[in-house]
Amino acid sequence: MTTRGVLYVHSAPRALCPHVEWAVAGVLGTRVSLDWIRQPAAPGTWRSEFSWQGEAGTASKLASALRGWQLLRFEVTAEPCPTAEGERYSCTPDLGIFHAVTGIHGDILIPEDRLRAALVRSQRGETELEAELARLLGKPWDDELEPFRYAGEGAPVRWLHQVV
Repeated sequence: MTTRGVLYVHSAPRALCPHVEWAVAGVLGTRVSLDWIRQPAAPGTWRSEFSWQGEAGTASKLASALRGWQLLRFEVTAEPCPTAEGERYSCTPDLGIFHAVTGIHGDILIPEDRLRAALVRSQRGETELEAELARLLGKPWDDELEPFRYAGEGAPVRWLHQVV
């Protein structure tokens, strides 16, 4: 079963750009040439978006192929398909990688055991429940990536025509 998704490279040093393309090509099994534009949120870095189609699990493979580079900020999304839930991976140099399962409308689905563990840590006084829930929802990654998500001059803009 196939799914589709998007790779968002939010910032990469110029020297890393061809390596990102090679890593993506290695996962997808086809030649990949990304359109790179300057990233105004981090001068000296570049950004790109790439829509992909592949088997369920491709998002995980893409995230794994890219996660080792310290200076790279990226997100990978996959839409749900009949055999798999959707996925979202976010990665920053400071926070590392975040993974979430997503539903048909893009909402993050948190497994029951992770919610229970967050509640237990909170009850033991190890952490605040609000901070645990924010982490489970990927808020620290969203906070760090938000300045990089805004389209810079010349970035592609996607208009949504269907409202759910």
